[in-house]
Amino acid sequence: MQIITPPDRLTTLGDNRAMSTPAKTQRLNTDGQPIGPDVPGWTPRARPARVRIEGRTCAVEPLDAARHATDLYAANSADPGGMWTYLFYGPFTSEDEYTGWVARSAQNDDPLFFAIIDKANQKAVGVASLMRIDPANGVIEVGHLAFSPALQRTPAATEAIYLLINAAFELGYRRCEWKCDALNAPSRSAAVRYGFVYEGTFRQAVIYKGRSRDTAWFSIIDSEWPALQDVFVQWLHPSNFDERGRQRTSLSELTMRTRGLSQA
Repeated sequence: MQIITPPDRLTTLGDNRAMSTPAKTQRLNTDGQPIGPDVPGWTPRARPARVRIEGRTCAVEPLDAARHATDLYAANSADPGGMWTYLFYGPFTSEDEYTGWVARSAQNDDPLFFAIIDKANQKAVGVASLMRIDPANGVIEVGHLAFSPALQRTPAATEAIYLLINAAFELGYRRCEWKCDALNAPSRSAAVRYGFVYEGTFRQAVIYKGRSRDTAWFSIIDSEWPALQDVFVQWLHPSNFDERGRQRTSLSELTMRTRGLSQA
């Protein structure tokens, strides 16, 4: 078995540059100590509802075993290996086993699970959730991403993430988080592509599947979302894709522009 030591910091261009944030004006209390800004009129946010959210290429709807398990199991069965490596569960050895997991997960309020529906064929092709929901502080996480091969690297995959992030900020949440195993390079790259900022790594944060996990943390905050929302809308627009469905401008390029960065 090959052992790879994770880097102390992200090594891709976008990851490192995303650490550069403008300095904020510091204010002091009467004792001369630096304190954070006031949040006037703050009240706890509403919890996300079990509702279907419509997109152009996909929809996300509350996970339901009767509606989704068979389609999801079939779609996941096309995975050549590795889909479940960084999730706390799976792989599943039978449809019955997977259906049982879906039925149990669908009952949760946190994580609140959604199925991702491909609008081209109305089949469920992936799962995602809103989780670690903290209405008092306005913090929420997008997680439990299980994208079948039919969903991976498609506009629908990106749109599903957009729909969930946007739902959180529409409810007035101040912060949306993304966390993953620090060794999960595709997830780390995806977080940066979506506009999340890398914040650091919690060492030995979790034990799962009998192994230790360092957890990489990323976030988008509410003041960043309007610009990023425009980026998602621009990228997802049909005009951004040629007749073969190939993107004309990458999402990474657009999200970097919102931070005054360049891929060059």
